[in-house]
Amino acid sequence: MSDNLDTAGATAMLRAVAQAIIGQTDVLTDADLAIGDGDHGVGMRRGFEATLEALQAAPDTIDGAFKAAGTAIMSQTGGAAGAIFGTLFRSGSKAFAGRDTMDGPSFAAFLETGLDAVLKRGGVVEGQKTIIDALAPAARAARGAGDGLADVTAAAAQGALDGVEATKAMIATTGKARSLGERSIGHPDPGAISVSLILVAMRDFVAAA
Repeated sequence: MSDNLDTAGATAMLRAVAQAIIGQTDVLTDADLAIGDGDHGVGMRRGFEATLEALQAAPDTIDGAFKAAGTAIMSQTGGAAGAIFGTLFRSGSKAFAGRDTMDGPSFAAFLETGLDAVLKRGGVVEGQKTIIDALAPAARAARGAGDGLADVTAAAAQGALDGVEATKAMIATTGKARSLGERSIGHPDPGAISVSLILVAMRDFVAAA
């Protein structure tokens, strides 16, 4: 039995992601208070509340659904997170252009395309304690997980979770946490946590579909 998602399924998955982020606002706020200014949770909640609104009118295509989510995130989240997560979804949507189903390879391509766009926009690399440290390992894991959507989303989620754990040992060298220097060690990056929450929600949706 195929675990691929059609447009309605992909849209429902994005709604589940939005609900997951909204439900973890306090977790993201607490993580950001440790090494930032504490606004990450509220910003992400705003962006994903806007995503739910944007998806009320059912998109006609999978790439249209992801682009609508990215536009909502970019316009309502605010700050660097809005630009980065908006870019991830908007640019990543190109992986689904012309497709009526989401499968494992196209999902892996979504992560790779989105990662490439975020890297170009943010001017950061792995190891600087940013969302890249969850997104890059997630993209690599997804590409190596075969063709099944359930396997690919599970691998991506685990890659992101491992990446979040790895950020604890990193010294922040960019963004608001940079001023903390070695005091940022021991704390996970809030943006990386958000990546893991998104991918875990996607994994769980596909597993239950």
